[in-house]
Amino acid sequence: MSDPTTAARGIRQRNLSRLLRMLHLDGPQSRARLTELTGLNRSTIADLVGELTRAGLALEKAPDPSRRVGRPSPVVTVDPRVLAIAVNPEVDALTIAAIGLDRGIPVRERLELDHLLTPEETADLVAERLADWRSGALAEARLVGIGVAVPGLVRTADGIVRDAPHLHWTDAPLRDLLTTATGLPVSVGNDASLGVMAEHLFGAGRGIDDIVYLNGGASGIGGGLVVGGMPVAGAGGYAGEFGQNRPGIAADSDRRASGGVLEDEVSRSRLLRVAGLDSADEPTLAAALAGSDDAAVTEELARQRGILSTALANAVNVLNPTLVVLGGFLATIADSDAAGLLDAVGAQAMSANMEGLHIRVASLAEDRLLIGAAEAAFAELLNDPTGPDR
Repeated sequence: MSDPTTAARGIRQRNLSRLLRMLHLDGPQSRARLTELTGLNRSTIADLVGELTRAGLALEKAPDPSRRVGRPSPVVTVDPRVLAIAVNPEVDALTIAAIGLDRGIPVRERLELDHLLTPEETADLVAERLADWRSGALAEARLVGIGVAVPGLVRTADGIVRDAPHLHWTDAPLRDLLTTATGLPVSVGNDASLGVMAEHLFGAGRGIDDIVYLNGGASGIGGGLVVGGMPVAGAGGYAGEFGQNRPGIAADSDRRASGGVLEDEVSRSRLLRVAGLDSADEPTLAAALAGSDDAAVTEELARQRGILSTALANAVNVLNPTLVVLGGFLATIADSDAAGLLDAVGAQAMSANMEGLHIRVASLAEDRLLIGAAEAAFAELLNDPTGPDR
């Protein structure tokens, strides 16, 4: 026979989780609206909101004074001081940010590098920046954890980076290194898998249940999948490595890397080269390419767009998504001729699979990987807001 007290505690935990998740995903809500959305009665909502407030996770604000009809209902919001630290190591920079449970970003830094980071250096730099922020911008913050978006294969069970080839990391215990350096719980995931999570929850893929996401960064091309509303990670967490597929290239004159994979041909470094840049963040590269009248830039964008269209057609044929989302430099390639890219994909994919298909750029732009990393760090809190570790 089940223990009624234990069962009641489980129901309460699920209701607290549901309420906090709604506030996190959809923003501030009146108590009346929360009552309507959950189907719980007003006194239960008041009790749950009170517990979240006492736990330092939610705030109540005065009702909207413009509302003239009926009893005013307080507005409930997550406490913006509840934050996760998001980290994205790349071959040319380490980006670190504090992301709020309210999705605010009070601090964000990109540390430019002239060498490849080691896992140990990554942990040390994060700990150093975190110590500085805690004595300044984040002095009032409640930090719940760290999420890391890594351009490589991450074993989800233990946070081991099995292979980040461009960083030259193999079997790196990144989760343990960061936990030791900072004292915070750490979640490590593939950057593109975290990127698709962010775009699905908050960005271009919000409300869409079948998504193919390709991310283009300094370390190449990764991918993430949402099928039937659920993220697809694969048996070990390694699904979505579109960049390692062999591209179909019709004309030998369009090939730049003999026997190369997709990310050797559709390449950020090649775009930097034709733009005359040694390095750049995403907005700077996009602006340089868009503002150029150099024929070499136009030709390289067209070449990469053509090869990308074949890769996307293959993904559309296999997965039949509603939406393809492109992030990073792939978004720049798409924006250079969005209609042409869609037409090129349609010319190579099965016509039935193209019905209703949309191709969009990542609307969270350069913050998408950081927001996804923060979601991973918030996961435990959202599942059990007032658990024993809180």
